[in-house]
Amino acid sequence: MKEKISVIPKPVSINYTGGFFKSNTVPQIITKNVNAKNAEEYKLVITQDQITIEAETPAGVYHGQQTFRQLVLSEYKNGELVLPCAEITDYPRFSWRGFMLDCSRYFYSVEFIKNLIDILSLHHINRFHWHLTDDQGWRLPVAEYPLLTEIGSRRVDRRYPESTYVGGFYTENDIKEIVSFASSRHIEVIPEVDLPGHTSAVLASYPGLGCTGGPYRTEDRFGIFEDVLCAGNDKILDLFAAIFDTLAKLFPSQWVHIGGDEVLFNRWQECPKCQKKLAELGLNKIPELQSWITQKLVKMLLERGKTAIGWDEILDASEKFPLPKEAVVMSWRGKAGGIKASNSGHKVIMTPNTEGCYLDHKQFDSKEEPGHLLQGVAAVYKTYSMEPIPSEVKNENTNLILGGQCNLWSEVIYAGKIAEYMIFPRICALAETVWTPKEEKDFEDFSKRLEVHRLRLDALGVNQYRGALK
Repeated sequence: MKEKISVIPKPVSINYTGGFFKSNTVPQIITKNVNAKNAEEYKLVITQDQITIEAETPAGVYHGQQTFRQLVLSEYKNGELVLPCAEITDYPRFSWRGFMLDCSRYFYSVEFIKNLIDILSLHHINRFHWHLTDDQGWRLPVAEYPLLTEIGSRRVDRRYPESTYVGGFYTENDIKEIVSFASSRHIEVIPEVDLPGHTSAVLASYPGLGCTGGPYRTEDRFGIFEDVLCAGNDKILDLFAAIFDTLAKLFPSQWVHIGGDEVLFNRWQECPKCQKKLAELGLNKIPELQSWITQKLVKMLLERGKTAIGWDEILDASEKFPLPKEAVVMSWRGKAGGIKASNSGHKVIMTPNTEGCYLDHKQFDSKEEPGHLLQGVAAVYKTYSMEPIPSEVKNENTNLILGGQCNLWSEVIYAGKIAEYMIFPRICALAETVWTPKEEKDFEDFSKRLEVHRLRLDALGVNQYRGALK
């Protein structure tokens, strides 16, 4: 008979009150509305007679339900549920506890995404960052630009003969279904449309938006490509407006991710229209054109009641066109971007590719493991050890660190079950990192609780990595 409660992420406190709750059925939960210091706080009370969740908000109630759901998944055995009587008081350290899925390189089904969102919610993850566009596929329907999905959603699959195409896009109904499903689990869906780089799929659909006019193709290779949207062509602003109108209609989230990463400037350097735009704006350096575009994107979203998030490159070359204070910086090239942004007054989300947050990296250094080794091994321990608030952040700016997230880029992750293997259990480690107080974290304790937690993932049919954690 168990005498301890084992859940992930670790609660702020567990006070054992003596005795056991026993039932031969999964019991109904009694909910009570109480005042709380944190909007997501809950108290789960287990007595010999009943299960009670005390919370002030529906989100708090839901988190309490998910903690209890974990206990049922592992402790309901042979027709009986046995739990030690206890009071669990719990609330998150950070408001942003995120996961990003790249659906451009590989097109994941609606059912896979919904199932993943449900399991993420079991871990108190509350942000689903949906990467919808990139060089290898455009997944968002935009009525004014139908070729984006007619042409830009399909690419050659290099694993097969050249005539084999893969891809697809999400209909408006698909998007509404996923957003509604996530909302019912208190997860906010944040769409990402990558601009002005990583736009091969756009250029394949509308060649006139590029510097050279093409020919272009929706890329079947992976990497960073020279062809990007032409900064000297004002028609790209019409494209941005149509995209943002679509996002505002389909996504209730206050945030929209604008990408902004890995823009190569070769074409802009050679393009007469870009050179003309550079002179009109009184700029000296070609990279400054991106900061002009970024400022446009941020302001266009503000006009639609949305806040822009961008990868940390949106901080670069921004002397003439400073990054608007409203923009949120997602720090991925290590922690330097997050440190610079927070110390400059910007809100920050930490997702450094050097700290175990990139789940396309191998979990163990073996040729038998899926993933790649571009930044070394990203073991579970590395993910668990990621600290969202670097010591270099000024004390008065630590409140600007919203939290952290993990990202799954899908270049080499071409099936949902492979994706699950790459996500779990590293997302479990990230969930604890962004929920549990820093002083309560203990990797050895986490490792022991993970042994129990694996039974829950098994019960849910989740494919998971089972190798070394360090």
